Amino acid sequence: MPVEITWWGHATCTLLDSNIRVLTDPLFANRLAHLRRRRGAVPPAEAHRADVALVSHLHADHLHVPSLATLAPGTRLLVPRGARRAVPGLRRLRHLEITEVGPGDAVRVGDLVVRAVPARHDGRRLPVGPHRSPALGYVVEGEARTYFAGDTGLFDGMAEQVGPVDVALLPVGGWGPYLGEGHLDAGRAARALARLAPRVAVPVHYGTYWPIGMDAVRPHEFHAPGDEFVRLAAATAPQVAVHKLGHWESVRLEVAR
Repeated sequence: MPVEITWWGHATCTLLDSNIRVLTDPLFANRLAHLRRRRGAVPPAEAHRADVALVSHLHADHLHVPSLATLAPGTRLLVPRGARRAVPGLRRLRHLEITEVGPGDAVRVGDLVVRAVPARHDGRRLPVGPHRSPALGYVVEGEARTYFAGDTGLFDGMAEQVGPVDVALLPVGGWGPYLGEGHLDAGRAARALARLAPRVAVPVHYGTYWPIGMDAVRPHEFHAPGDEFVRLAAATAPQVAVHKLGHWESVRLEVAR
């Protein structure tokens, strides 16, 4: 059975594996604080359908309570340990089945197993939240082993802690002119790809949101990361097939282990 990945923009993807729909970091807003969606329309109703949604960390562009509120009753939601204490709005989402997880935890969803893995990123609810919730990545194990990195920098032991994967959804940019600590740009993402050695990679987390009024400030950081990642990955990890998707585009993968 093929695995299908749809990129809705930013870090929001749908993974269809073993007839289970997995949604990553749902963000369905045209505007978020000082950020405006510059490319790709707001995802359609289809994007809100999921059996399980994964939240990688507590930043508002990854844990967006209004977007989570649109998920159907009974949808499972995996969030970092301590999230409900740090983000009171989660407690109002009584229609969702919320499970808090930390690195090393595994949750079964139908024929899938979802493993939480470490990430190198500030996992707080900004701007003033305490350091109580870890930033996470997830590995979804079904017909394929798909790694959703969330937000992360490179770190020692990354390949060992993530484990063998077939598909990697890697962030390659951000939403502003400069990336802070704990992020992958196109170059660092290509280096991560060489360490992880999946069969397939899809670049995400770029070319969607940008600060209002800053369209002319370092615009290449908005437009270029996807193409730059494709170019650098070809040199750094030529054995990996990279699929650069447009917003709302999908790729079907036959992944034979």
